[in-house]
Amino acid sequence: MTDQPGQTDSAADRPTGPGAGASGAPRDVFRDLAALVCAVQALSLLGFVAFYLWELTQGASKDAVLVVMSALLILAFALGIGALARGWWKGANWPNTPTIVWNLLLLPAAWSLFQAGRGVVALVLALVAALGIVSAARADTADRDDATEGGGFGGASKG
Repeated sequence: MTDQPGQTDSAADRPTGPGAGASGAPRDVFRDLAALVCAVQALSLLGFVAFYLWELTQGASKDAVLVVMSALLILAFALGIGALARGWWKGANWPNTPTIVWNLLLLPAAWSLFQAGRGVVALVLALVAALGIVSAARADTADRDDATEGGGFGGASKG
């Protein structure tokens, strides 16, 4: 039993995993979807880094510095997008705008791929980007700190 009317003490009613609110509110599906999209993008970029380095060890490039610098740039983006995924999963509000901006920047890349005759890759990239934009835009990013619920400073509570 709980002290609050209308609430149950069932374990099935309580959220689980990181980011589950202490208030007992269920996790937002759009937050989880945004985290998933960002995680898939980060892992994909890490795959490209591994491929670049593997190509370097095979001697497939004439300019090793260009390959290493490209791999480092891709790695920087992978780490940044991985931070977005972690932020979404932990329940932070800050990943919202960077996720939307990043995925908006992927749309011209998808169009370029389409124009280059890579229609399937372009379609997949455009769909993933659109999913990222929609999930980040629809995610609940309302601030629910105890200090803001009181309508003032110092954590004053209602009632």
